[in-house]
Amino acid sequence: MLIRRAFYRWLFIAIVALPVWLAVGWAIFGGGGWGTLGLIVVVPVGFLSLGVVALLTSLRPTVREQRAVSWMDLGVIGAWHAAIVATGFYGATATLFAVLAILLAIAAFWMVVWQLVHDGARRVQASMAEFERLAAQQQGAARRPDAAGTHGPPFDDGDDEVIIVREVRD
Repeated sequence: MLIRRAFYRWLFIAIVALPVWLAVGWAIFGGGGWGTLGLIVVVPVGFLSLGVVALLTSLRPTVREQRAVSWMDLGVIGAWHAAIVATGFYGATATLFAVLAILLAIAAFWMVVWQLVHDGARRVQASMAEFERLAAQQQGAARRPDAAGTHGPPFDDGDDEVIIVREVRD
């Protein structure tokens, strides 16, 4: 649980830290003008994608309750972050890690969306089951046997009179 809680906190730090690492890594290890132009596009896209995935992860009710991500989040999003860090070294395999980071970003987004929908559906099912249980309990308490031993509707008091009240305001 400690690792998952620490990674939950890292998600929000990574929104800023990983795009900054790409820029700092380019300044230290990279070079060339065209790469700088590409970096101008990559850093904001990385910032937005990291932010969207962190936001969708934090919207999940179980994540908010536990203040910890799931193990699936830790694996997929952690691999994505590792690929971004590896890309920031701009070595001979930077292109491979960049492609891997893009593929993992897509996988992380859809995994987080799937978990959000799945967790929400599970919550709604639990709420509906509790509602049905309480409704059945309340209906059972309201339906007591009458003098003949039969169960009538909960609102039937055995009187056939109906009183209608009509209020008119000027």
